[in-house]
Amino acid sequence: MLHHFATSEAQLGMLALGLMIAGTAGGLIAGMLGVGGGIVIVPILYHVLAGLGFDDQLRMHLAAGTSLATIIPTSISSLRAHARRGNVDWALLRKWVLPMIGGVALGTSLSGLISGSTLAFIFACVALPIAANMALGKDSWRLANELPKGLGGSAIAASIGWLSSMMGLGGGTLGVPIMSHCNYPIHRAVGTASAFGVIISIPATVGMALAGWNAPGLPVGSLGYVSLLGFILIAPASVLMAPVGAQLAHKMDHKRLRTIFALFIAVTALRMLWNAVS
Repeated sequence: MLHHFATSEAQLGMLALGLMIAGTAGGLIAGMLGVGGGIVIVPILYHVLAGLGFDDQLRMHLAAGTSLATIIPTSISSLRAHARRGNVDWALLRKWVLPMIGGVALGTSLSGLISGSTLAFIFACVALPIAANMALGKDSWRLANELPKGLGGSAIAASIGWLSSMMGLGGGTLGVPIMSHCNYPIHRAVGTASAFGVIISIPATVGMALAGWNAPGLPVGSLGYVSLLGFILIAPASVLMAPVGAQLAHKMDHKRLRTIFALFIAVTALRMLWNAVS
């Protein structure tokens, strides 16, 4: 069932504006840098909800759940595009799909049990290394000469599913750097990670909706921790702005762009970390 919260017209207007900004920024960043929009959408939504006075134990769950829902259409579109170019490693996906879904089940189950401040703390602690890698990482850095096989590979897949579902990400933000640092070709890593978004976002969205089914204080039009208003406003803006971001990427200094984006992630993550521990 849909939950209803006594939200004023002014609050709804501000929420809608914040959602559109999140979708626009997420699409632009995804297009410019080839990363999932969730790493942008989640912190923007988190701070928009904070500014509107939503309880701190609710806003991180709502930001993550809504982000996951918006990833569904964008990841499907991205996967189709990469598949046409032959950049998807279907053999690897067949090995990783079950442990990744297992990680998603664990992540969404834990999300329903832990507090919003703990979830924000986890997001910040994972986002900060992502920002550091984006700003300082080099293509020559290696964790291994090849992707681990067997249990090692399954552990990586499960970890990507677990952390991504808790953080509201599609899998590429974690999957691409892990794969590339294991000597995996970057274009194939990006293409294969687009499939991670499909594998993670669909069950994770269902899981977040169920986890927040009876949560009090949700905004109008929420299905558990998934804001349907957020999905309606963010997903189209993100899809429309991603090609614009891709065009802008060709006109800008890519290294400087990555550094600026890394600073944005670091600052927002530190603010979330401060809110979580204060």
